[in-house]
Amino acid sequence: MSLKISVLGSSLLSSYWNGAATYYRGIIRALDRLGCRTTFYEPDAFDRQSHRDMDPPSWAEVVVYPATAEAVQNVCREAAGADIVIKASGVGVFDDELMRGTLIEGHPRLIRIFWDVDAPATLSAMAADLRHPLRAAVPQLDAVLTYGGGPPVIAAYKRFGARQCIPIYNALDPKTHHPVAHDPKYACDLAFLGNRLPDRENRVNRFFFQAARRLPHHSFLLGGAGWESWQLPPNVRHIGHVPTQDHNAFNVSPRAVINIARDSMADIGFSPATRVFEAAGAGACLITDAWEGIDMFLRPGTEILVARDDADVARFLSQLTSKQARDIGQAALQRVLRDHTYDKRARIVLAILEQALAKKVSSTTAEQVRA
Repeated sequence: MSLKISVLGSSLLSSYWNGAATYYRGIIRALDRLGCRTTFYEPDAFDRQSHRDMDPPSWAEVVVYPATAEAVQNVCREAAGADIVIKASGVGVFDDELMRGTLIEGHPRLIRIFWDVDAPATLSAMAADLRHPLRAAVPQLDAVLTYGGGPPVIAAYKRFGARQCIPIYNALDPKTHHPVAHDPKYACDLAFLGNRLPDRENRVNRFFFQAARRLPHHSFLLGGAGWESWQLPPNVRHIGHVPTQDHNAFNVSPRAVINIARDSMADIGFSPATRVFEAAGAGACLITDAWEGIDMFLRPGTEILVARDDADVARFLSQLTSKQARDIGQAALQRVLRDHTYDKRARIVLAILEQALAKKVSSTTAEQVRA
């Protein structure tokens, strides 16, 4: 079925302070291959448009609108002309107004979806505020999709009245993330790529900086923004923002790379970050901090190394041979190519959308007959 989809999200064109960009790109590009046509509406906000890391693609239309109340009203009205309208979390400006517009605008058969790319934070905010706008919105939506969270998130959204909640996990786009030649500027023993965030910096300190202090003769590489004021160990080299087109080289050039989850994602589990699949797709040897559900995606010990603390990270690095690193990286690559591509995720999304649309058409037709 060829569906017309509108997405109200943060940004498709820029990954600048926008970790969901790779996820959006992978899903939407794969939906295009299945015959869907997506228009992505993103606000001109947070200096993202001056930090674009891709041109407008052939597989989606991108509408950049001013971050004003009037523009939001116009965007909601235009977006509602599609078969499906998806309000993503974390747009960053006018989120409540965009959700309100999603619910108000549209034709009788319009399917309305909330796609939560940060479910732990969203659910925490909803639980803490009895007047949170999503409390009233969720029961009116046809579905809630999340990019992780597994059974705990599904149960929580059901308690808030969601008709259905389905995780659509991060994945790999082999066209954008794949093995490349090593780049000497990213060579080191262990690399971490991630912006400094309030609910991640303590875990980065624990799993990355403390591991570096345990291994003063090993080299560590830190990519990402916001770390300038942090007192780094002398064997940690900070290189700032790493553009998306360099992620493959960043992943394959170190002996190993490490994934470190945000506190909320680690607490709830079942939330592999985009970086997990990017690294595996490049054939990198990946270490991750421990969280529930890892074995749903990669097999600990052979496809990924799981660390409980900085001592485990240091032990892995001390014992890891070049051959072992290559073997783990190749095993992870084969696993994600087989089980965790955006093409597979997109087929799940399309089935959900088609089912919701068929149900809405049936319900609308029945109401018309009764009338």
